[in-house]
Parts: sequence; structure tokens; C-alpha cells
Amino acid sequence: MLAPLPNATAALVVGALVGLHVASWGMYKDALYEGFCARKYARSVLVGAAAALVLQLTLHFALDTAGGVLLLFGTAYALERGLVESWKAFLRNEDQGKYFIPMCFAVFGRPVADRGLRRLAGLGYVLGVVGVVVTLAALGTPNGARPPLWLLLAVGTTGGWISAFGGAWKDAPKEGFQLLKFFRSPGMALGYAALLSQLTGSYTVVAFGALGLTIATIETHKKFDRPRQAPGKFSGKPVLHPEMYRLRRAVVPVYAAIWALLVATMAASLAEAGVVESWRALVEVARG
Repeated sequence: MLAPLPNATAALVVGALVGLHVASWGMYKDALYEGFCARKYARSVLVGAAAALVLQLTLHFALDTAGGVLLLFGTAYALERGLVESWKAFLRNEDQGKYFIPMCFAVFGRPVADRGLRRLAGLGYVLGVVGVVVTLAALGTPNGARPPLWLLLAVGTTGGWISAFGGAWKDAPKEGFQLLKFFRSPGMALGYAALLSQLTGSYTVVAFGALGLTIATIETHKKFDRPRQAPGKFSGKPVLHPEMYRLRRAVVPVYAAIWALLVATMAASLAEAGVVESWRALVEVARG
């Protein structure tokens, strides 16, 4: 897909698109309550580009193929979100009074004020995620053989479960536990894992690539399905920047264009993997 570009440059492009996608849905809802901040908008673009570059240098995706681009996009999305949300939760010092749901690390909905305790909790969280990554990498099949599909799919929900438990820890004390919401991320991750498992046999890439695509999909629904409904973290808070109802429309074409590219890349990935031809063959057999 990005064959004319060197791998590092192509990775930066993919990562920048990841960051633009994240920054756009974040700005669309949050700017009504916080105003527009160019530095905050650019942050995700820069972090996304850096995350994609590191992943490409580490995992060596085939960026001359649609499948390689899709795998990088999904894993970079998960890494960008993990880095930024961990910084917000464990390192950033910010007045939490403007939020309904605390954005820093909280216990039973109450922010942990002690910086040392927050950093210690952050260290534990990071070590836990690293442990999951190491475990998934160690599960690789011998001699590079492709693992069973059922196992790939089961492992592919790992990132979704991390998201589900993290979301419940943060949101449930304020919003109450919602069963369907809890299973939403693992369920959607399973669907994306079914797609990515056609492109790679890596448990780690399937799990976190599926997580990244799951986050992109869920946030699109949350932010754009009910454009005037406050996001959970600002529930009950007044709209301080009503001018953003008009100005935020500028990001919609960018956001839609990235989604169009992503869907086209998914379709091209399935075609490369021979899935489309396999389905056509099954249809022909069914027709007799």
C-alpha cells in the first residue's frame, strides 16, 4: 500500500493517521468543555507517529502490503492510546474538579492525590501489560508454524479484556456497572481478531491490533452517534465553549477520510489473504 516510501517514512505516515484519527474524535467532544488546544491536538499525532515507527523497527511489518499497513495501524493505535491514557492516569497533575469521571488514577471513583502512590500504581499497570505481551510472545508456535485459528481468536480478545476491566475500574463507580458495556470491547475485539488472524500468526499483533481497531470503532460510536450528548467524563458539566459546535465540524471530513482509507485497507487485506476468493468459491459450491 505504501511501497514507494521507505519503511520508516511509511510507518510515520501510518502513525500520523492514527494520531489524526484519535485527535479528531477527542476534539469533537472534549472541545465543547475544554476549548480547542492545538498542542493537545498535535500530541496524539506526534505520539502516534513515534509509536508506529518504534513498532515498525521492532516488528518489521510488510508495509508494501495492505495487510502490513492494517496491522501497523491497529497496533500503533493501541500503543498510542496506552501511552497517552497511562500518562493521564498516573503521571499528569491536573485539577479533577472539571470531570464527572476522574481522569487520573482513582479508587472507587476517588482520585488518588498522592503522586508517589499514583506512580507506583502506574508501574504495576505497565509491568502487568508487559507481562501480557511477553506471555503472548512466548506462546508462539514452534518452527514458525501457524497456530490454530480458535486459539488465535481466543488470544485475540486479550486486549479487549484489558480495556473492559480498565474501563469498569474507571467508570463503574460513577456510572454503575453496565454488563453490555463491559463485554462490548472483548466482543468487538473478537471480530477484529478474526480479520487480523488471516494476516498474521502473531498472538501479540492479533491481540493488540484488534484492541486498537476496537478502540477506534467504539470511540467513533461514542463521539459521533449522539453529537450533543456529553461524554461520560463530562456528564452533567456545562458546555463552556458553545462556539465549538460549529468549529468542530472541520475535523469531520478528515476523520471520515481516514475511516474510508481504513475500510479500503481492510478489504484489500482480505483480498491479499485470499479470503475473498475462498468465499466466492464457497458461494459457487453452494449454488451447485
